[in-house]
Amino acid sequence: MIDFEIPEEDRALLDAIDRMMAREFPPEAYRQADLAHQTPWHLLPRMGELGLLALPFPEAVGGLGKDWRSAALVNERLAYHAGIAATLFGTTVSFGGMSLLNYGSGEQKRTLLPRLMEGRARFALALTESAAGTDAGAITTHARRTESGWRIQGRKTWISNADAADYLVVACRTEAGSQGSKGVTMLLVPRGTPGITMTGLDKVGHHCMPSYDIGFDEVEVGDDAVMGEVGQGFRHAMSTLHYSRAGQAANAVGQAQRAVDLAVAHAKERRQFGQAISSFQAVQHKLADMQVRVNQARLALYHLAWLIATGRPCRLEAAQAKLVATEAFQFVTRSGMQVMASAGYAMESDMQRMWRDAGLYTFGEGSSELQRNLIAREMGL
Repeated sequence: MIDFEIPEEDRALLDAIDRMMAREFPPEAYRQADLAHQTPWHLLPRMGELGLLALPFPEAVGGLGKDWRSAALVNERLAYHAGIAATLFGTTVSFGGMSLLNYGSGEQKRTLLPRLMEGRARFALALTESAAGTDAGAITTHARRTESGWRIQGRKTWISNADAADYLVVACRTEAGSQGSKGVTMLLVPRGTPGITMTGLDKVGHHCMPSYDIGFDEVEVGDDAVMGEVGQGFRHAMSTLHYSRAGQAANAVGQAQRAVDLAVAHAKERRQFGQAISSFQAVQHKLADMQVRVNQARLALYHLAWLIATGRPCRLEAAQAKLVATEAFQFVTRSGMQVMASAGYAMESDMQRMWRDAGLYTFGEGSSELQRNLIAREMGL
């Protein structure tokens, strides 16, 4: 039976997050950053000082040795305050840290994990291409051997936070004629390597998390850039997907709870026909449905975190948590906009920002349709 009691140590950590976010990135700062399309990178070192980025890593590599249940709670609480804060935490820990821990070389671990846990190393996963999104095995970016390493040629697109990343984790086809998941290698490429060009992409939401189209024109890296085994990159990447899906689910749950709380507060304050609109059954039912969806998603998230923490298989549950949480996030922000009406539609409203941002979650890092396919496969269908 899963114990849902939050340990005192974790409660203290969540309280510390509340204080840090109130001080370093209060709601008004988030609104301004969204309007200015600015990423609050200053939060990463603050997370490092609190020990947040070291949470799930073993003590042997300088981590705190906590399990993924603590990481999920931290991610959710950061998201409640600011989705971008949870995104920075999640991508740093999963795309960067867990990739290094699970299939990085000894030297990569020694060099980069300490910097990452201090909030001084930034990573971006360069996987998606124009014809390789949900079908990640369709990548065409390739790397061919040289006398000293590898030469990369190709394009990646919709790569988040690539401009400020210290390293790009790049999926390349390294075996001529290979198809699908075979013959793919993960390369750790310093962002400033000659031959890399980036073009910013405009989008509806997530203005604090810029996305880029990236060109690799004869980009040369050494053999020390290889992460894991040559030709096994797809398997390596899939081995860490449950971490990123848990992160996405936690991020969605935290923001969704914030949206519910904003809608409830507005409904209690807004008066029509001589009474607060929270007294109308139609509004009460909408708010109740919103909270139910968030609670369902939170249970799926905590179940997944428990499975990861206890080393159990979780392919189905990772897809399930990502699916339920991201669709709940869309549902509650859409419903919240209806409850708040013009007050939610105003640009100074946090609800409209979450509503815009929620659109990404049901297709980013694996669409809802793909999650349903994975769940059906695990059911033997």
